[in-house]
Amino acid sequence: MTSHAQIGRRKFVQGTAAAMSALGIGYWSSAECAPPRSANEKLNIGCIGVGGKGWEDTNGVAGENIYAICDVDAKRLAKAAEKFPKAATFADFRKLLELKEIDAVTVSTPDHTHAVAGIPAMQLGKHLYCQKPLTHNIHEARLMTEIARKQRVATQMGNQGHSDAGTRRMVEWIQAGGLGDVREAHIWTNRPIWPQGMDRPEGSKPVPSDLSWDLWLGPAAERPYNSGYHPFRWRGFWDFGTGALGDMACHCMDTAFWALELGVPKVVSAKSSGMNPETAPEWSIIRYSFPARGNLPPVELTWYDGNKKPPAELAPGHQLSNNGSLFVGDAATLYAPHYWGAGTIVKGEAAPQPNRSIPDSPGHYLEWIRACKGGGAALSNFDYAGPLTEMVLLGNLALRLDEPIRWDSKNLTAEGLPEADRLVRGSYRKGWAL
Repeated sequence: MTSHAQIGRRKFVQGTAAAMSALGIGYWSSAECAPPRSANEKLNIGCIGVGGKGWEDTNGVAGENIYAICDVDAKRLAKAAEKFPKAATFADFRKLLELKEIDAVTVSTPDHTHAVAGIPAMQLGKHLYCQKPLTHNIHEARLMTEIARKQRVATQMGNQGHSDAGTRRMVEWIQAGGLGDVREAHIWTNRPIWPQGMDRPEGSKPVPSDLSWDLWLGPAAERPYNSGYHPFRWRGFWDFGTGALGDMACHCMDTAFWALELGVPKVVSAKSSGMNPETAPEWSIIRYSFPARGNLPPVELTWYDGNKKPPAELAPGHQLSNNGSLFVGDAATLYAPHYWGAGTIVKGEAAPQPNRSIPDSPGHYLEWIRACKGGGAALSNFDYAGPLTEMVLLGNLALRLDEPIRWDSKNLTAEGLPEADRLVRGSYRKGWAL
């Protein structure tokens, strides 16, 4: 077995601490969080965004007390109010956050409002569960990480594959050197399954009577309402979403980021179907080059979306799924045919799987709930999810600038590309600045 194997079977906390050290970020335990409730006492939870994924997230924490709900879409809000009739209702999350009785908050809104809702929630001492990608831009991800640590609140990002037992077994296997040294990873998705690569809709349409359009826009620049945005197609627009990469990579890249302790890439480059200032491309291929990390060798990670896939010879005899990952090691190649989870060896011979070192999750939502009540920190807390989101969103920076990005993580700058700053930090409409 290679020298990498001798790192193997480490305890999870040791592995996580090493990875976070490489990122320049400390690891915290829930003992440092805000004063917890007892395990038998229910949390008062405020749910921001209760339609679509928000409906799933609200129901995911419904074992606690759903104290308040918020949505800019009155129809979605009414549906949630019917199920949770005792909950206070709001269209504006800023009003919800004024409720001192709320202990914890879920944020399940379009990407551009994750940070403007999540940061004030944490500053008020409320624990936070936030959908992926954690934020709309890189600077927001850094802020979310720093503020969560400062406020000592329990956090979790909505990349539920991180809590999947199959994912955790794959991480143990790779970290134990089961594939040999991994120098190459390929990750792909069939997204976008919404329109991309087009200009913004022309003209305007009447705002539906049940939609608070100004609140939906939030920090984004004013524009006329069009049905091409709400409730689903916003993902492809740079002002609101982060494209196929932002939507899926926090799922699909999670195993690689975790198992290979990837940290900060040295260079990120991209090619695509073509760019315009309004929307993400129809397809993209993005290469992240990571330097050696301690005893771990350099890694080239390639991302594919828009139904682009890795070369067939990497998994001979296998038809690659719509979403998946390949880890190419010196001894064996591992193929995981889903967003996350267990995989199989498709080339070479792997070492046996090691003994378990990462505990099974009680469930992604319950893992966060337990952390809020003083249990161990959820494993996708913001000390992990923030750097993962930063890494992911660097791919969009390379796409939008059409230049290789040489990243200075400490200063959040792209070397020699001052024009990157506006995308790294974003812009905010008056009244919505962080």
